[in-house]
Amino acid sequence: MLSRSENQKGKTRDLFRQRLSDMINMSHELVILSRHIDWEGLEETLSGLYVLDNGRPGKPIRLMVSLHYLKYTYNLSDEEVVARWLENPYWQYFSGMEYFQREFPIHPTSLVKFRKRLIDRNLEKLLHDAIRSELNPKSGRI
Repeated sequence: MLSRSENQKGKTRDLFRQRLSDMINMSHELVILSRHIDWEGLEETLSGLYVLDNGRPGKPIRLMVSLHYLKYTYNLSDEEVVARWLENPYWQYFSGMEYFQREFPIHPTSLVKFRKRLIDRNLEKLLHDAIRSELNPKSGRI
């Protein structure tokens, strides 16, 4: 549990961070798409990919799935999607971030490892279906 002073420090620090919802157009296609995806269902389904007491904590499932969605939607390499994520507030919002991030979310090799876990557990179709959503922003249909 955080002490009162630690909790207040976190709140003070957040006063100087820029909220993504204040930076972006909330009617943007990726914002709307983020509301239509069942992130909780994906997290519940894919949570078995993570072991709680084994090494450093894994990255959020929403971040990993959204990076894959963006990678395939915009036909990017792992390195390109991670680099572009850093400079795009819409992509960060889509990935579940509340504040604008100034550091890379993951190393590109983490995407390879995540895909390998999916393949090993026969869950790659689930990721593929989420990525091929009818709510594809490039198609203009949301």
